[in-house]
Amino acid sequence: MNTFAAVDLGASSGRVMVGRVEAGAVSLAAVNRFANEPVRAGGTLHWDILALYRGVLEGLRLAGPVDGIGIDSWAVDYGLLDATGSLLGNPVHYRDARTDGVPERVAALLGEDKLYALTGLQKLPFNTIYQLVAAAGTPQLEAARRLLLIPDLIAYWLTGEAGAEFTNASTTQLLDLRTGGWAGELMTSLGIRPDLFPPLRAPGTVIGPVLPELGIGTPDVIAVGSHDTASAVVGVPATRPEFAYISCGTWSLVGVELPAPVLTEASRLANFTNEGGVDGTVRYLRNVMGLWPLQECLREWGSPDLPALLRAAAAVPAFRAVVDLDDPVFLAPGDMVGRLTAASGRGASSPAEVVRCIMDSLALAHRRAVRQAQELSGRHVDVVHIVGGGARNELLCRLTADACGLPVLAGPVEATALGNVLVQARAAGVIGGGLPALRAVLRETQQIVRYEPRGDAAAWRSAERRLEA
Repeated sequence: MNTFAAVDLGASSGRVMVGRVEAGAVSLAAVNRFANEPVRAGGTLHWDILALYRGVLEGLRLAGPVDGIGIDSWAVDYGLLDATGSLLGNPVHYRDARTDGVPERVAALLGEDKLYALTGLQKLPFNTIYQLVAAAGTPQLEAARRLLLIPDLIAYWLTGEAGAEFTNASTTQLLDLRTGGWAGELMTSLGIRPDLFPPLRAPGTVIGPVLPELGIGTPDVIAVGSHDTASAVVGVPATRPEFAYISCGTWSLVGVELPAPVLTEASRLANFTNEGGVDGTVRYLRNVMGLWPLQECLREWGSPDLPALLRAAAAVPAFRAVVDLDDPVFLAPGDMVGRLTAASGRGASSPAEVVRCIMDSLALAHRRAVRQAQELSGRHVDVVHIVGGGARNELLCRLTADACGLPVLAGPVEATALGNVLVQARAAGVIGGGLPALRAVLRETQQIVRYEPRGDAAAWRSAERRLEA
């Protein structure tokens, strides 16, 4: 047993990868890639979940015989099932506006400090807790008998077994950090029914075999770190604990790996989150807007050649225009170029100038988050690992090294799928050991590019002060 399919669903695309693990090595090949395009209907932004499921099934058929299947995706969003197990409509997209004002209502009722002490989660307007409060009284929620997060929903359709994988459940803001279980009293206080939530599963748990009628064989579906960042952090090829990670794609998830949560008031005010990781670790991190603004600009420009655009951006003088990418003004889709230009106040107008604004601003956001993660956790960092799609972006990696004043190790690009495969392989008995052993396999087989810090540290401090003014 050494061949595993990794289903990796991102906010803009999905893919099925086949990984082979043997003799201390792991290799990966893509067998199907498909778009993940949200659909607005009736004023609500939805995920096209059936199109995603079709892409998953096509990929698994193309993969051929495998020994296991693991599924990871973005966090917080969910599907609702009725009493027969049928889906009650397309899941709502986390960028939908239905949660506008809801976090403030919940904070007024419960108190942000008490909510953080219980769940350890940063305040993000799209957290599952706020989505469910926003959905209160709707016919779908009234008819629902089960809530499944996106990777658990796909696993349910593949196996018929309902459950909630722990790392993704930890992003809902409905998990009690003290007990490691669902926060039933919190749910009840907000009018959320605890009976909607299935039993929790740990990464490495065998969910069950694929249903024979699907025609793709009957390999076991194995729970991995089903929040894609949890799998990506497994895929960080670190040699020592003193590292920061940036899982960089649509979002940049910036943080450190810890043995226990940080629940101080300073941590809450800095909006850092404590999410579950594989092997009982805590992903202590902060969400940064990531490459979403760049993706939106490229879409508006008609998908121009990105490498050429990044080369042109590298020639633009640094810090001509910078913005705070954590500003909620950049969260929604549409007219991103206009919003960036208006927020910069410095006339970032040509595509190269806009891209340079995004790259400088994202590097500044990485700098701030890496520094705060160290200060708040007490964990010293001597290297930054960038994994995911952002590891391909040489300009961003160089700027992040300069901004943080630390070496950046970029790669692997497919860290999420690799982490997914390695957890499956360990569950199947192909490899053993803890996270250090899994990461050693990556260091032996994956390409990693090192960027040393250079440039003027004072210029980065000055740019950061401009954003704080």
